[in-house]
Amino acid sequence: MELNVIAFLILLGLVAVLRLYELRISKSHQRDMVARGASKIEEPQFRWMVLLHTGMLIGAGCEVLLLHRPFIPVLATGCFMIFLAANAVRWWVIRTLGEHWNVQVMNSTGLGVVTTGPFRYVRHPNYAAVFTEMLVLPLIHTAWITAVIGSAAHVLVLSQRLAMEEKILFSDSHYRDAMSGRPRFLPGLF
Repeated sequence: MELNVIAFLILLGLVAVLRLYELRISKSHQRDMVARGASKIEEPQFRWMVLLHTGMLIGAGCEVLLLHRPFIPVLATGCFMIFLAANAVRWWVIRTLGEHWNVQVMNSTGLGVVTTGPFRYVRHPNYAAVFTEMLVLPLIHTAWITAVIGSAAHVLVLSQRLAMEEKILFSDSHYRDAMSGRPRFLPGLF
């Protein structure tokens, strides 16, 4: 097995380990938020989101191994840099939200509205960062089928999840006042 394939598989494994670590952080934050008055929302899309992320990691690895995808250094470098930038934004979101951050939809507006960090610019910087990350990660080793199908599935799952989340958020007048004039994902767009 070529070194670039091994390195790519290690990267996919590291992303999987990071996701498991994030789930652990999220569970802790959820318990603390519920103790302070927040409520967890029943969210059928969450299992699809977990399945999608798992499938993209497995799919990218399988596509590279089974379809012998070429390693294109220029593409890999560009995609890896975008991947790192998306991760930097994700961790900026996690740090900014602090104990409010978690991976499931919660009705936590009673605990306050966060308007600092990346939330000064957009309402949902984490979704933009995760979508970007999951789009470019397979492309680091030219797993374009996984990137295309995964991104399309991500749009479907995310649109349903976002509709539910924004319904909850915008039902709070403090959130509406603070965030209604901000774009969803990218400054100056949408």
